[in-house]
Amino acid sequence: MLKYLFFLSFFYDLCIASEPISPIPQTVEYDKAKALLGKKLFFDTALSRDNTVCCNSCHVLREGGADENQVSVGVEGRKGNIQSPTVYNARYNFKQFWNGRARNLKEQASGPMNNPHEQDMNPQLIEKRLNASKIYRNLFKKIYHTTRISYNEVINAIVEFEKILITPNAKFDRYLRGEVKLSQQEEKGYALFKQYGCITCHNGINIGGNSFQKMGTFFPYKTKADYPDRAKVTGLKRYKNVFKVPTLRNIALTSPYFHDGSAKTLLQAVQRMSHFNLGVEIPKKDAKDIVAFLKTLTGVKPKILDK
Repeated sequence: MLKYLFFLSFFYDLCIASEPISPIPQTVEYDKAKALLGKKLFFDTALSRDNTVCCNSCHVLREGGADENQVSVGVEGRKGNIQSPTVYNARYNFKQFWNGRARNLKEQASGPMNNPHEQDMNPQLIEKRLNASKIYRNLFKKIYHTTRISYNEVINAIVEFEKILITPNAKFDRYLRGEVKLSQQEEKGYALFKQYGCITCHNGINIGGNSFQKMGTFFPYKTKADYPDRAKVTGLKRYKNVFKVPTLRNIALTSPYFHDGSAKTLLQAVQRMSHFNLGVEIPKKDAKDIVAFLKTLTGVKPKILDK
C-alpha cells in the first residue's frame, strides 16, 4: 500500500513538473498579528495626505485586487499614469510595478505612499500621524515591542499582509492537482493557449509576472501617452514599451486590461494581444475558448479578509 501511495505521489509530481503552469500553494507561513495590523493599515485613509485614499482605493480587494478605472485617482483627485495591477499573488512576481522598478514587496509598498499622485505622504508624516493614535501605538507596542512607531515597521506590517494575499484553489489549480476536470471548452482553450504561444510569456506559478516583454512585438503598439516603462528605469530607448508580463490569475476580475487599460473585455484583450505580440489573428471562436480557460484562473480569496 505504501509503495502504491509513493507511486501516486511521484506520478503527481511528475505530471505537475511537466506543466508550464504550477498551482499556488494552498497555505503559506505568515505572522498573523502583523498581517492583521497590515490589513488595518492597508484600508486606512490616514496614510494619505488629505485622508481620502488608501491602498485599497487602487487595489480593491473585494474585486480582483486591481482598479476598475483606466487609471487610479489619488489625493485631491490627481490621476495616475498607468493602470493599477492586482496586488493578489504579488509575492510571486519577480519584480513589482509594470516597469519592475521595485525589487520586492517592501519597495512596492513604500512607492504609492510616497508618490505625489497617489497618497502623497513621506515617512516623517506617516510616523507623526500614527504615533498620534493611541490605538496604533498600542498595536505596534504589542507586536513590535516599541514605544514609538517607525516607518519601517509600518511597511513591514503592510508587506506581511500582502504576503498572505494569495488566491489558491482556482479551478485550473485543482485540475492540475487531479481533483476536477475542465469542461470541453476550457480544456480546448488551454490547448489553444499553448498552441498559439500565449504560454511563452504567461507561465509559472503566477502565469506571468516573471519576465519583461515588449508590448508590440510583431506590430508596433502606437500610443500618444508616455507610460512608465522599462525605458524609464534603464534609461535605454530599446526598452520603450517594455513592461513586466502581468499575471493572468483572477484575470476575469481585473478589467480593464493592459498597462493603458485600453482593452475592456477579456475577449478584446486576447484578440489584441494575439495581433500585437503573437503576430496572428486568432479566430473569434478560438479566442472565446481561450477566454473560457482564463476564467478557470479565478482563485479563492484569503480568509484574512473576512476578519
